[in-house]
Amino acid sequence: MRELRASFRALADMSRLNIVHELAGRDELKVSDLAKLVKLSQPLLSWHLRKLRRAGLIVTRKDGRQVFCSLNRAQLSNCEILLAQLVGKDP
Repeated sequence: MRELRASFRALADMSRLNIVHELAGRDELKVSDLAKLVKLSQPLLSWHLRKLRRAGLIVTRKDGRQVFCSLNRAQLSNCEILLAQLVGKDP
């Protein structure tokens, strides 16, 4: 439950919701490309990505000097299940 609380806290920011939205339709995305899509500077995007990573919502990997990120769909699914339980519906 504590991990889910951190996930919901991380999602309580519009910039981070936009990041998740952009990653949702892709397997992974280069951080530099993501910065352009969400219209954030690279340092600010990195700050938001750190929050999402610590909450378990995204995964990052390095390939040389490039950093790629993707959603942790299992964690998002856990959030969805909890929300469904709270409103009394099956996920």
